This record gives sequence, C-alpha cells and structure tokens, in this order.
Amino acid sequence: MDMLFPSFGYLVWIIISSIILLVIAAAVLLLIRKLFFPSKGAKTALILPVQGKTPRFGNNCFFAPNATIAGDVVTGNECTFWFNSVVRGDVNFIKLGNRVNVQDGAIIHCTYQKSPTVIGSNVSIGHNAIVHGCTVHDNVLIGMGAIVMDRCIIHSNTIIAAGAVVTEDTVVEAGAIYAGIPARKVKELGDSYMKDSILRIADNYVQYASWFQQ
Repeated sequence: MDMLFPSFGYLVWIIISSIILLVIAAAVLLLIRKLFFPSKGAKTALILPVQGKTPRFGNNCFFAPNATIAGDVVTGNECTFWFNSVVRGDVNFIKLGNRVNVQDGAIIHCTYQKSPTVIGSNVSIGHNAIVHGCTVHDNVLIGMGAIVMDRCIIHSNTIIAAGAVVTEDTVVEAGAIYAGIPARKVKELGDSYMKDSILRIADNYVQYASWFQQ
C-alpha cells in the first residue's frame, strides 16, 4: 500500500523539483531570446504622445534605438534621428522639412506659448548641438556643439560653426559662415562650397541611415 500511495513529503519534493526545473527552463529560454531574437522594442526609438499630439513622420525616416521624439513634431521625408538625440515638441510645435539629420546628442526644443521651432530641408544638426525656438531655412549646417537660441532666423545656404552661440533674435544672413560667442559673420560662402559641404552632409546622412536598415 505504501508503494501505491507515496508519502506527503515525497509529493512535496516532486512538486518543488518540478517548479525549479520550470524556472530554470524559463530562464534559459529568456536568455536565448535576448541573445538571438531581440525584441522589436529594443530596436526602436522612444516616440511619445504629449497632450494628445503624437509625432508624425514622412517617408523613409530613420530612428536610432535611443532617439527620443515627443509631442507636436511633424517631419518631411528621409529625416534621420541619431543616437541620444532629442526632439521635444511638448510646449510648442516643431516642424522639419525633408532630409534633416539630427545627429548624436543633438536637441531640438521650443519655448512655451512663444517660440516654435521650424527647420527647412537639407539641414544638418551636428553632434550635441542645441536648436531652440528658432527658424532655420533650407540648406543649413549647424556645427557640433553649436547653440541657436530663441527667435533666431538662420537663412539658407549658411554654416553655423562648431561651438558657436547664436544669441536670441539674431538674423543670420544667407550664404555665410557664422562663428564665435556670440556668433558673428566670418566668411561668405560660394555655391561650390555650399554644394560640397552642406548638401553633401545632408546626402551622406541619408546614406548612413540605409546602412542601419539593411
């Protein structure tokens, strides 16, 4: 009779052993999934609605895994948002044209009830640059670490040099390089320079994005 009806302790041991085996199997499966089948969420940017407004994107845009785009943001086609970049349309709207690249660590923001940010086409926002509550026209390169403040107007075919600070209400002439703190015009830009630098970088970033999508 004892062989037909195992003791209570033996049954408890079987149950506990079964639970331990299930936990180990689940942990192994989870590890295999993380190593060989990473979740889609790990490959996507953080795109957040704010007060009922969700970012809207054109065709063929690229988002690095830890880019953040939030709120009232509208973009054109072939825009690229790189690692640690932030585009935050929470307190006002942000509008981007076609082929805008927001490079690693760059920030685009605006000012509550005062200054939206409007950026044209073929614009490069360099690594760690800040573009805040201003207007940037077509074919502009904003260099690494540069800061463009509220109510500035950056006209077309212009370069803002690395580390420059364009102070509030500054109007930047078309076809020039601005540098320094505060930023001042230092050089005129010819058409060939504009094509070789500004448009080349805008084109390159579309190409770079394609490498991450293969």
